[in-house]
Amino acid sequence: MNLTIFILFIIIISSLFLVWNRRNTSKWILPKDPFPTDWRILLNKHVSFYNSLSEDEKKRFEFKIQEFLLNFRITGIKTSIDITDKILVASSGVIPIFGFDNWRYSNLYEILIYPTTFNENFELEGSDRRVLGMVGTGGNMEGVMILSQQALKLGFKNESDKKNTAIHEFVHLIDKTGGTIDGIPSLLMEKQYAIPWIDLINKKLVEIHDGDSDINPYGGTNRAEFFSVASEYFFERPKLLERKHPELYTLLENIFKQDMSSRNLRKSRVEIRRNSPCPCNSGKKYKKCCGQIHFK
Repeated sequence: MNLTIFILFIIIISSLFLVWNRRNTSKWILPKDPFPTDWRILLNKHVSFYNSLSEDEKKRFEFKIQEFLLNFRITGIKTSIDITDKILVASSGVIPIFGFDNWRYSNLYEILIYPTTFNENFELEGSDRRVLGMVGTGGNMEGVMILSQQALKLGFKNESDKKNTAIHEFVHLIDKTGGTIDGIPSLLMEKQYAIPWIDLINKKLVEIHDGDSDINPYGGTNRAEFFSVASEYFFERPKLLERKHPELYTLLENIFKQDMSSRNLRKSRVEIRRNSPCPCNSGKKYKKCCGQIHFK
C-alpha cells in the first residue's frame, strides 16, 4: 500500500475514534496504579522541567503523564517507538498546561511519530520534506498530531536552542481549543490581557521582520506561529526571555500560569547510579531496590 494512502487511512480511523470519544466523555481514564519507577528514571534523565519541580509538583506531573498516556494513542509510522518516546510526547503535552489542574486536550486523539522530516502530503521522501510537526485543522486530520521522532528527541536533548517542536505543536492545540489557531489562546487568557497581547505580537513581528530579534524567525510567519515559537522560548530559556523580552515573558507567565524564571532548568539532570537513593522513595539504594532488575 502507498505510504500516503496508508497514513490517510490511519488518520481517518483516528478521526472516527475522536468523534466516538467525544460522545463518550465518561470513558476518560484516570490513573489508578503507582507511577512506574522506570518512567520516573526516564523523566529524571530527559526532562529538565520535571527535575526543577518540588516533590509534590513531581507527583502531580507524574499523574498527568499517566493520564495522558492512558487517554491518547501514540503510533510509530515507518519507525519503532518505545516508552522513552511516549514519555517525551506526554511531557510535551503536560508542560504547557501544568498550571491548569483539570486541562484535557479535547481536540486530540492520536499522535503519529515519523522517523524524521516529512512534507505536507505526509511523505517521507523528496526534497520538500521540511515539516517537523503538524496539528490537525479539520477534515481527516482532526484530532491528529504528527511529530518527527528526531525533532522530538532533539527538543529535550538541546536545552539552549529555545526550540522544542513537540511543545510547539501542543501550544497550537491549546490555541485551537479556542476555536481557531490564531495566536490568541482565548480559553487561557484573561480578557484584560487580550489587547496588550495582540499589540505586543504585532510589535514583535515587526522586530523579527526587521532582523532585530533573537526570537526564531519562523515566529514571524503569523500570530499563531509567533505564539508557539515564543512559548518554546518561554519553557526552554525562561530567564533569557525575561531578560531580553520582559513584557513578553510577563504575558506568557499570565497565560500559562507558571513562573518559569523561578525554575532551575539548567541544573544537571539527576544521574541515578548504583548507590544513589532509589527514585521510588523507598529509602534504599537504587542497586538494592528497583535497580536490581538492571544490575542482574
